[in-house]
Amino acid sequence: MRWLIDGYNVIRRDADLRAAEEGGGLHAGRAALLRLVAGAARRHSDHFTVVFDGAPGVGPAESPGQVEVIFSRPPEKADDVLMRLARQSGDGDAVVSDDRTVADAARRARCAAISAADFVGALSGGGAAEDGEADEDDEDVDQPKRGNPRRLSKDARAAQRALRRLRGR
Repeated sequence: MRWLIDGYNVIRRDADLRAAEEGGGLHAGRAALLRLVAGAARRHSDHFTVVFDGAPGVGPAESPGQVEVIFSRPPEKADDVLMRLARQSGDGDAVVSDDRTVADAARRARCAAISAADFVGALSGGGAAEDGEADEDDEDVDQPKRGNPRRLSKDARAAQRALRRLRGR
């Protein structure tokens, strides 16, 4: 399985990673995220690709082990790179981003769309959203709903399978 990760999106959604970035700059934030992802890469045979906006800057090489690091080249953004990689990799892979456009593109490419909080929670050994939890719908209440109301959507089940794999359960 391949994990496509929106680097700065994940860093800025997690308090610990955001604190590392605020205390030591972009390089420190990237290094903290890459350490977390590298730990998961050592435990799993999955391939992890972390995509960041801009140029790598100064500092040591930031690609530990099975973790591939990609920097977008302006005018292309990390979101564009993630959407392109999702289309290329396709079915069964996971895209980690809280960006709605990226998540929608991932679902269209038949990839699981994972939120940053769920991903970091799974990497840390916890779980932000366990099986069966669902967010409120923005759907119109006048429309009758079809299907089993207790069953998660196909996209939500794919995300849960990916997170269980990452947690090792």
